Amino acid sequence: MMELQGSQRLRIYTGEQAKHAHRPLYEEIVHEAMQQGMAGATVVKGMLSFGHEQRLHAAKILEFGIDLPMVVELVDTQEKIDSFLIVVQRLVRESGARVMVTCEDVRSAVIE
Repeated sequence: MMELQGSQRLRIYTGEQAKHAHRPLYEEIVHEAMQQGMAGATVVKGMLSFGHEQRLHAAKILEFGIDLPMVVELVDTQEKIDSFLIVVQRLVRESGARVMVTCEDVRSAVIE
């Protein structure tokens, strides 16, 4: 097991409907992460959430046009996360979306 020292996890919470140009914002964030040489990125779609507006968002079969939560998660060094946050700020400003970002120290390892 190879432990990665000084790792951080960056989570970007956005809505499914948020767009950057004609692409979903979460896809654009992942594309930019790949271009920036980040270690990797994962997008998770939420089934139930509420946020600053106190509106419940739920995945139900007969509802259309729901803005479900999308979480983009990246783990890398603090330096790379700090640099990527600048890219995220630019994408969010350009999109006009509203996102929440969290960053925390993590203990990570690669197991082969």
